[in-house]
Amino acid sequence: MTPLFRSRRRATPEHAENPRYTAYPTASEHDALTSDAASGAAPTFEGRPLDRPHEDVEDQGLAFDLTTAISRRRALGVFGIGAGALALAACAPTSSSSTSAADFTEEMPGETAGPYPGDGSNGQDVLEISGVERSDIRSSIDGGTTADGVKMILTMNIVDMVNSNGPMTGAAVYIWHCDAVGEYSMYSTGLENETYLRGVQVVGDDGTVTFTTIFPGCYAGRWPHIHFEVFPDIDSITDATHAVLTSQIALPEEASTAVYADSRYTGSAQNLSGVTLETDNVFSDGWELQVPEISGSVSSGYTVRIDVPIDTSTESEVGGMPGGGGAQGAPGGAPPST
Repeated sequence: MTPLFRSRRRATPEHAENPRYTAYPTASEHDALTSDAASGAAPTFEGRPLDRPHEDVEDQGLAFDLTTAISRRRALGVFGIGAGALALAACAPTSSSSTSAADFTEEMPGETAGPYPGDGSNGQDVLEISGVERSDIRSSIDGGTTADGVKMILTMNIVDMVNSNGPMTGAAVYIWHCDAVGEYSMYSTGLENETYLRGVQVVGDDGTVTFTTIFPGCYAGRWPHIHFEVFPDIDSITDATHAVLTSQIALPEEASTAVYADSRYTGSAQNLSGVTLETDNVFSDGWELQVPEISGSVSSGYTVRIDVPIDTSTESEVGGMPGGGGAQGAPGGAPPST
């Protein structure tokens, strides 16, 4: 918060270590001093004679300072401006403290959907099930099995680069990821009828969607990640070819290491030690735009946020390993043949 009483420093370096605090006046206000030496008139400030004509305005004493403060307070009152309003204005965030639209100049890279998308492109299609549009995706849609693990709240800011980097309001975002032991609902053995850790949210006026889920585990051959697809609207999700972006989020190493010390994440710590972002078959070509901001802890859960700039004027590209072989070694076994 910007202080109401600002530190007044001389322009010369030798005074830089000794700031003086004063309500009035600031250094620029010395221009308001008037003196007519030829006529012998006493110097004045804002029309009032100085109590100590041979000293600076800031050295006129407490009585002079109080009179100046009161007169200015009355002037502010004429315009309906009080000290409280000034304080609020001082605390208000500036454009430099938030991400501006001009900051988004590069689209989020496209990546493979992998062999376990559940969007109808490789077997089952969860996007045709009533109830897939939901915020908390920890349980199967029918209320069955709930995935256990460290809680994570994921917020994605979906940016429409074509529309002056504004919010892509109305777009639909589908996310999915593995559970704590690296298995995928709908595909892994014994989980064919489960739909947990999959869900859709529609982008609001602020450009974001938020999911409550768990921190995914790490299986052999892959860096910890979250898959997602963005569709133009909710009606488009029934056809995977309508997606304007298919990509993946790379979870930070520090948080992953902390989470994988939890006993529920069997094998994840060992799997993480065998892969790096440089050797991962999806992120090895660059991951800077795909690593989110993260805060929290294993005990309290993690809050994750990422910007997803999308250029809808260009054809969606898919990166990563051709054929979607990103799940090599996953506990769920080989992907379906369809």
